[in-house]
Amino acid sequence: MQMLYNSASFTVVAFEGNAGETIGNLSVSNGGYEIVDKFARKGIFIQGELAVSFQQGVEALVALGPDEEALDDYIAGYTWLAQHPVVLH
Repeated sequence: MQMLYNSASFTVVAFEGNAGETIGNLSVSNGGYEIVDKFARKGIFIQGELAVSFQQGVEALVALGPDEEALDDYIAGYTWLAQHPVVLH
């Protein structure tokens, strides 16, 4: 587990998994990304093709130069999938 991004709006954590299937020329593991929307207090775990797409989008944005607003806008596009409320133990 590795925190990749933490802003006032979102947290993104990567979970490594074992090597899995190959999609095109990309190797997909059974790991993925947990995205937490701090304002909505909801989270989602993405894996597989969706996680690969998410990673490619983030890498493209970072290549243009780190911009927190652009990253937050991109991540917000995935939060509509979030159904699980964040609960502290």
